[in-house]
Amino acid sequence: MSVWKVLMFVGMTVCLPVWAVWSADDVPDEKAMQEVHEVVRQLQARYEKTKDLQADFTQKTRIEGFERPVTSSGKVYIKKPGRLRWDYLDPANEQIYVNHDDVKVYVPEHKQVLIGKLTHMAASQAPLELLQGAAKLEESFEISPATGKKERGAGGLRLLSLVPKGRETDPSRHVQQIVVEVFPKTYFIRTVWLHEISGNVATFEFSSLKPNLGLGEEVFDFKAPADVEVVKAPVLN
Repeated sequence: MSVWKVLMFVGMTVCLPVWAVWSADDVPDEKAMQEVHEVVRQLQARYEKTKDLQADFTQKTRIEGFERPVTSSGKVYIKKPGRLRWDYLDPANEQIYVNHDDVKVYVPEHKQVLIGKLTHMAASQAPLELLQGAAKLEESFEISPATGKKERGAGGLRLLSLVPKGRETDPSRHVQQIVVEVFPKTYFIRTVWLHEISGNVATFEFSSLKPNLGLGEEVFDFKAPADVEVVKAPVLN
């Protein structure tokens, strides 16, 4: 189910990166780090002013060994502190409701709602901290300029590379790297690439962002229809 991929990710827009400590051999180019520092500063300033956010998203997941990516799209709603609603609208209708660590996944086609704890259901807690603010990011990520085929995004701004700390000693970690692109001028998050150790890559692209709409609690409160079966969600290790 596509919801498990997003549960690795739910966290991408209200808690911001701070700086990691680098060894002498790992320090990137000084100019590149200055550019990254500026992107981070602007990103943090933007989200500190954001109380709630509505956006459209497109998700493309490239699975190792498969030629074509799996594509889906929908809407996401975020409200501080710790509220999130993630609606898949195409090709299937699925809804994820998050209230801090409590999560409900509603699948109308199956007439089921899965309930559980976000930190238990997600295969990696590192991406969660980007959205939920469960921990300070300097405790969880090493932050540097992205390298490889694409080092800059829209407007020539540096892409950010977030690497979970402790990945070498934690065999349960599934996320190898998170790459972040921001919109020029607004510095809202535009694209996120979630690289898994398995080689799978999930890309989340955001558009039609509408901040500070005054989203009410009713947007984030899920009330199960009478004919829906409530199922306890599995715990991912």
